[in-house]
Amino acid sequence: MKNILDLNHNDARKFFLKEESYFNFDLPPYFHFSDLIEKISIKLKDGNLSDFYNSEIKPWDVEGINYRLISNKDGKYAWRPLQLIHPAFYVDLANKITKQENWDYIINRLNKLMKDSRSIECASLPVVSYYYKKNKAAQIAHWLEDVEKNSIIMGLEYDYLFHTDIVDCYGSTYTHSISWALHGKEKAKLEKSNNSLIGNIIDRQIQAMSYGQTNGIPQGSVLMDFIAEMVLIYIDKLLYGKIKVIKKEDYRIIRYRDDYRIFVNNPQIGAQIIKELTEILNTFGMRINSIKTKVSDHITHDAIKEDKLYWLLNCKNSENLQSELYRISFLAKKFPNSGTVVKLLKSFYDKLSHLEKKDIKIHFSVLISILVDIAYKNPRTYPITSAILSRFVDYLPKREKKYVMKKVLNKFKKIPNTGIMQLWLQRISIKLDEKFIYTEKLCNKVTNPNIIIWNSDWLDDNLKNYINSFNLINEKKLEKMGVIIENDEVELFDKYDYV
Repeated sequence: MKNILDLNHNDARKFFLKEESYFNFDLPPYFHFSDLIEKISIKLKDGNLSDFYNSEIKPWDVEGINYRLISNKDGKYAWRPLQLIHPAFYVDLANKITKQENWDYIINRLNKLMKDSRSIECASLPVVSYYYKKNKAAQIAHWLEDVEKNSIIMGLEYDYLFHTDIVDCYGSTYTHSISWALHGKEKAKLEKSNNSLIGNIIDRQIQAMSYGQTNGIPQGSVLMDFIAEMVLIYIDKLLYGKIKVIKKEDYRIIRYRDDYRIFVNNPQIGAQIIKELTEILNTFGMRINSIKTKVSDHITHDAIKEDKLYWLLNCKNSENLQSELYRISFLAKKFPNSGTVVKLLKSFYDKLSHLEKKDIKIHFSVLISILVDIAYKNPRTYPITSAILSRFVDYLPKREKKYVMKKVLNKFKKIPNTGIMQLWLQRISIKLDEKFIYTEKLCNKVTNPNIIIWNSDWLDDNLKNYINSFNLINEKKLEKMGVIIENDEVELFDKYDYV
């Protein structure tokens, strides 16, 4: 498995322009962006997006350039703004980053920063899959294989594990810090008007697509994950500079995105590293999550996520589907939004897909009620709970299908920011010959191709009209689908278990 720094500029461009790199969250498979990205790439070639600007309106003066898909985080009022970056901006930024001289510079710079902070392992550079269907699956497998296993192994050498992360990392990233990371803070400040520096180019592109704002980078694409890594790797280097007086054998740090695992034998050293990290993050407008900052003296247990460990220790065979769903529901209540819950629901779905209606003795309304309760409080499970729901709904008598779907929709109307769940519920309901009302704009795009997703008023009429009129829905794929959400629509992994 390669990471992004192993690619040449041509392969890196192809990687970033793949549909699954453009958005790395789950949408029903009849949404397709690959053709639009490809056509825009052909139109731009190696030119500048600014050549296609409207002569009267500039992008930094326009709101709504990127499409924000607000994702509920906890079934209550916490939320995360995922973004579908305007495809013209996305292609242009990917092209600029992977221009050969820029790409070579970025690779050399990041490799040097990581070499200069060798006691801090970066485990979250985007990876390229050769045997998983999706690179997202490869990224998760990489986390499990490297981060979790290496963390357990650290128990042989160290006695304490300090664990912390950054609050709202993407939302608090200062766009100027991208240039600091790629060129050094001093040079970046001296040459802030130098339009040839790739750090300045990235900084200004992100500002331009974000109404001129300098705080926050869009979340939801591999390209932005990579840009976030540039800043975080630079922070690693600064942290190493602060703690290099500590003997190398006295600590080890593994960072996966904004998550830090600090291994030490002396807890005072761990506290010192946390203090230095806090002070560095403050200069970037970031802060550590004090609530999630913990210290443990049992590394082999706490290296494994708490939800997974709990399940391993308390797992018992279920007598029937209802008891199994109840057990998953209990775990979801104890560990909201956990990866283990998603994995267990996937196993439940696989079991269900091998059963016929006559094999299920429990009333479907009972199963649906338990399932919806899991989804209601665990937004991370939306795609897989929708897939299970689709099978339950398919088993219902015709009149009950629409009645139950209305109840489910009304249930989710009670909490804000459920756009992703609406998209997956629509995936089921669109085949029931009933007009259900959805507020999510992407849902409306499915039934009305004239709905405009991105604000393109800053583009010339030719490119603007092309993007506005492009049908993001694969009608043939949608037509072939039934009510049931099939395995390949929600399946990341085709070869290996991932929890």
